Amino acid sequence: MEKRKVQSSVKDEKLVQIRRDQMIKGAVKLFKQKGFHRTTTREIAKAAGFSIGTLYEYIRTKEDVLYLVCDSIYDHVKERLQEDLEHKQGTLESLKLGIANFFHVMDEMQSEVLVMYQEVKSLSKDALPYVLKKEIEMVGMFENLLNKCIENGELDLTEKQVKIIAHDIFVQGQMWGFRRWALRKLFTLEEYIELQTELLFKGIKKYEMSNQ
Repeated sequence: MEKRKVQSSVKDEKLVQIRRDQMIKGAVKLFKQKGFHRTTTREIAKAAGFSIGTLYEYIRTKEDVLYLVCDSIYDHVKERLQEDLEHKQGTLESLKLGIANFFHVMDEMQSEVLVMYQEVKSLSKDALPYVLKKEIEMVGMFENLLNKCIENGELDLTEKQVKIIAHDIFVQGQMWGFRRWALRKLFTLEEYIELQTELLFKGIKKYEMSNQ
């Protein structure tokens, strides 16, 4: 599925990205406070620091802004998961690093993640499948990390186990975003990452030992 094109009358791609990043930051605060439907494009423009006329040079509808919020989350996740992994592929170290990077993104983009899950239902029929597919692709990145560990002899798991573990990692990262208000009273982010990773690896090890 191709990336959904958000129309802009501005041709300078660098400027388009800068302005849209400003929109995203302003819109997230408003969507979180008022919800998608109660927020106006004029309010988004004001929160972003420019006029309503300027806003419409970079988007066509309010829904475009919500789509950009969703898309930016997954772009950040993909970028962070790929950081520093290339030379460590197929190792448990690369898997641990991937988990830590993902959890850090969920912490840094907590507001965006909350808004996305609260308002994703407001996306159009053509945009929603793309956003959902992006989420599956993020899970797939963890499947790839796990499969490379299997190929390298670091892990011994079935295909279905790889899929459920990948989803588990994804949900654990999202849980920090959704439940951070409670979890931060118990753990720092680093403690949360360490504990979740330890429990994950202990569970995998226990399974592998029971099948030897």
